[in-house]
Amino acid sequence: MKAIVTGGAGFIGSHLVDQLLKNNFKVTVIDNLSTGRLENISHIIDKIRFIECDISNYENLSEEFENADYVFHIAALADIVPSIQNPVSYYEANAHGTFRILEASKNLNLKKFIYVASSSCYGIPSNYPTNETSEISPQYPYALTKRMGEELVMHWGQVYKIPVISFRLFNVYGTRSRTSGTYGAVFGVFLAQKLAGHPLTVVGDGNQTRDFTYVSDVTNALFTGAMSAFSNEIYNVGSGQTVSVNRLVELLECEKIYIPKRPGEPDCTFADISKIKKDLNWTPKVTIENGVHEILKNIDYWQNAPVWTQKSIEIATKDWFKFLGSQN
Repeated sequence: MKAIVTGGAGFIGSHLVDQLLKNNFKVTVIDNLSTGRLENISHIIDKIRFIECDISNYENLSEEFENADYVFHIAALADIVPSIQNPVSYYEANAHGTFRILEASKNLNLKKFIYVASSSCYGIPSNYPTNETSEISPQYPYALTKRMGEELVMHWGQVYKIPVISFRLFNVYGTRSRTSGTYGAVFGVFLAQKLAGHPLTVVGDGNQTRDFTYVSDVTNALFTGAMSAFSNEIYNVGSGQTVSVNRLVELLECEKIYIPKRPGEPDCTFADISKIKKDLNWTPKVTIENGVHEILKNIDYWQNAPVWTQKSIEIATKDWFKFLGSQN
């Protein structure tokens, strides 16, 4: 079987490529390395076809997709602040890029097209755990453009009869998570601070809870969905529990300081995963304790990640407060 993985040199993508190879797939990775790293796939680079290109402007995508059985579309720009500062790039990557991948896939006899969506589409939910029929209310351009990508995928599935599945991921963490210079996901921020011996910068009072989902559980969900008989469905992917940021600090065994609560962020993220359990017989297996233990065994990966301080975070999130704060 031949699989295309966009964003395959990135965090989730590289773990999925490992899983596909273990299942005897021929894999083509498409990645522009804007946030992905060749280091993530160096151990299997001789076993895959790697194409360095941007999915939003690559002119000959269709040639690479010939004879593909599965497409896993993971490539995207993430993080809140840069999406507010540069929404054009986010639209090009997450919406137009998805359109280009769908067009390259449209006339293939695919067994499945898998799209990695974001639970940020729910905004600040009114119900917990949050199910797939909850109100869609993106709070910033990243969330909106990922939702636009999902709408394109589901519409192309309907009109062009592509067997598609969209997975809305909740707070994914694990080894190989991004180390880019953008202020973003809590694990990347905390791990670099821990390595530098700095206190961890906890937003608000730290009692906010997150549905931290380990990366191997996520890739198992993607693979299980691809192999299943289900299509034209949307599934939440979460851990089945929530963990406070203060609890995460305890597990990382660090000092902490508190920084101002930010607008547009929910106090809780918590996935209702009853649908994916029922349809795909998928359940998460990695507890937060075991996941953090695995990360700490590999913490040197974040050695060169930027170390964020209270002051540099204040500067980096200035536009966050300027634009999102005005909505409240």
